[in-house]
Amino acid sequence: MHCQHRHTHERQELAALTSRLRREDRKITGPRAAILEILRHHPHPLTNKEIFSELPEGECDLATIYRAMQMLEKLGMVQRFDFGDGAARFELVGEGNNGHHHHLICTRCASVVEVQKCFPEEVEREIAKTNGFTGVTHRLEFFGICPDCQK
Repeated sequence: MHCQHRHTHERQELAALTSRLRREDRKITGPRAAILEILRHHPHPLTNKEIFSELPEGECDLATIYRAMQMLEKLGMVQRFDFGDGAARFELVGEGNNGHHHHLICTRCASVVEVQKCFPEEVEREIAKTNGFTGVTHRLEFFGICPDCQK
């Protein structure tokens, strides 16, 4: 199984994103549209504070961003990632895409590379069978030192 993730290559149109919100009976507020626009153009997961810093001053407060990200995650429009530093990061998930992919994160400069390969489904099935589990999935992030930081 190869992880299918096209976030950086095929940007979703803002109209399509807001249409998804409307289908879920959610209002398209100015802050929500601004947050979606930032996520739409950013190639890697962002923290709430990073989203806040990219918004025009006075657009909304940090609490509004936290609430919006919780709602977007609940609706399956964003996926949460944990890079081990205590800050949740969020990335848009394309409609019909489960968002499953992995990242390689530099432990010095925090640069992020998307990893396109994934474990074969047989590995998940074997782990499930060996341990008596069903419905096994995985999340995995890789950490190291990027080429620039090695210089």
